[in-house]
Amino acid sequence: MVEHKFVVDLNKPLVFQVGHLGEAYEEWVHQPIISKDGPRFFQNGFLELFTRTAWWVIPVVWVPVASWFISSSAKLGLPSSNLPPLVLLGIFLWTLAEYLLHRFLFHVKTTSYCLRLVFPPAAAAILALPIWNLVKLVSTPSTAPAVFGGILLGYVMYDCTHYYLHHGQPKTEVPQKLKKYHLNHHYRMQNAGFGITSPLWDKVFGTVPPPSKVDSKRR
Repeated sequence: MVEHKFVVDLNKPLVFQVGHLGEAYEEWVHQPIISKDGPRFFQNGFLELFTRTAWWVIPVVWVPVASWFISSSAKLGLPSSNLPPLVLLGIFLWTLAEYLLHRFLFHVKTTSYCLRLVFPPAAAAILALPIWNLVKLVSTPSTAPAVFGGILLGYVMYDCTHYYLHHGQPKTEVPQKLKKYHLNHHYRMQNAGFGITSPLWDKVFGTVPPPSKVDSKRR
């Protein structure tokens, strides 16, 4: 009996199709979709609404939330001089979370559709809750909000950077290198280069992609 390979129909909602891919999902998810309008995720129009998010929604929603958490630490008696290092610690912790999530959990299909490049706030809020509970578990009551506020700011920087790397045209060296690094992950080596805002954790965990043949010849 010949086993037929399951083919995802991009004209139909994706969510209830991709489960049929099995082990082939990893290969399929890294094949980019080039289209003006992204494919539907859900048949239900209400659920589909929550899968499309403009990039500017991320800072509009999450910067005030992060600011509220940070100010909460001050109201709980944390000295103002302690706020900046704790916020920076939160941002630093986010970079690790970004790497781990991108490497082990979220493998999102690449698309040119601009409303599918940032994480919808409703879904982000669901994921933020256990992170907040973990921060509270390992921090004091007055320091936890500042650290978590830093994590949220790190997330905002990540999502806006991710959008820019796909749709922006950087003119300076650092963002140009980040764009090349990230697109290299999508189109050349999907099992390396998981950092988006920074290659730091790729260097720590040994997942920096080797240079391409073109880059090697330039050297």
